[in-house]
Parts: sequence; structure tokens; C-alpha cells
Amino acid sequence: MRRALGVLSLIWKLYIAIVFGVTAILYYPIIFPLLLSESRKKKAFRVFVFWSWTVRVLCCYFVVRKRDHELPNEPYIIIANHSSYLDIFLMYSIMPKQPFIFFGKSEILGYPLLKTYFKRLNIPIYRSNRIRAAKALILGAKEVKKGWSLVIFPEGGIPDKDNPKMTEFKEGAFQLAKNLKVPIVPMTFSNNYKLFSDPTNILGPARPGVSHVHIHPFITKEEIISLSKIELKQKCFNIINGPLLENYPDLVGINKTKQ
Repeated sequence: MRRALGVLSLIWKLYIAIVFGVTAILYYPIIFPLLLSESRKKKAFRVFVFWSWTVRVLCCYFVVRKRDHELPNEPYIIIANHSSYLDIFLMYSIMPKQPFIFFGKSEILGYPLLKTYFKRLNIPIYRSNRIRAAKALILGAKEVKKGWSLVIFPEGGIPDKDNPKMTEFKEGAFQLAKNLKVPIVPMTFSNNYKLFSDPTNILGPARPGVSHVHIHPFITKEEIISLSKIELKQKCFNIINGPLLENYPDLVGINKTKQ
């Protein structure tokens, strides 16, 4: 039975890959010219939102957002756990009003079409090169001053095991928030790992369904300034981890990330 479900999941992953690839090609003539101009990049963001909705409809992914408070009326940093590639693509249709830029691992640049989309709108992080990583943070600060918000997955990647158990947060996002004095919006993706697991896990779970997203009250600039970097990191970890512990009470402790 488990193997049969795994085969169905594989078929679903292949379907998603086809939908993503075909829509990426179809939207390319619209998005690429917009990305060539700094003044039109925010229009490109709107097309990404529409693209996200297109994939959601074609793949039958529905989203339930839990949010009972206002978001900041200025650029901010979104901090979220990372349990699935769905986290990235659903983000556009979940948070469509405030244009944002992703900080993402530089390995994405190895995929030709994604390289064009990613590098011209988002910021690659070279985790093995501290100098280039620092330059990425400086570039992020410049984009915030232009009115962009930032999205950072502080785990640095999808956990290798025990998903959705979070791994220890890296400190860059929190140092950046303190330097820029901008609010942080913590976010929890509760079950995306069940809807689309890592493609390298060939028979791992994948299916249509409902994505549950918790958008937590934002942490104000004043509180960010008052907390140390370590205190801020721990506070964000606890907030994001809360819904996971509520839904999966057997998750205890912190996985250690690979250095």
C-alpha cells in the first residue's frame, strides 16, 4: 500500500514539474522584459503573483491563512520555516500586496530558466563564501531602501530529516533586521511537506490539498532594537515553531544544520 501511494506521489510530482515548466515558458516573454528594467521590476512581481495563482489552480492547491492582525505599512522581513519547495512558490499568492525579494541558495543558478527569473529579481546566497554572503546582505539592504520587503528562510534550506522539525536558525536575517531597523513578520508553513516533498525523495509524499499558513503578529522595530541578535533569533524560532508543536507534538528539540 505504501509503495502504491509512493508511485501516485511520483506521478503527481511529474505533473507539477510539467505544469511549472510549461507555465514558466509561457510567462517568460512577459516577465523577462520587465526584469530588464529596474523601474519595472515591481510589475514583474505582479506577474509572479498571477503565475503563482495559475499553478495553484492547475495543481489544486488551496491555502488557508490564519492572520488576525495588520501587517506593517512599510518594508519588512518575512521569516519562515522551510519544509517544501511549495513554500517559495505559494508565497507570491499568499503575500501579494507588498512586493518582496527572496534570499535563496545560489545552487538555484544552476538551472538555466530559473537562473534568469531568480537572479534578476531575487538575491542568491553563497553560503560557502562569507564575503559574497556579506555582499548579498548589503544588496538586500539597498533593496529595502527601494521599498522591497525580503523573504528569508533562516534554516538555510529544507531539513534533511524529521521534516517538518525545524533546524537551528542562522543569524544573518536577524542581524539584517537590526541593522535596517525594519519589522519582522514570522510565518509558519504547517503541512506543505505533505503536499510536495523533496523531489529527490522519489516516492515521498505529494498530492493536491490545502496548505495551512500561519502569519504571526509582526515584531516591531522597537522590540527588534531592544533585543540582542540571539534573543531575536530565539524569539522568532519559538513563534514559528509554535504551530508545528501544536500539530505535531512529538517534535521536540532542534535539528542541527550542516555547516
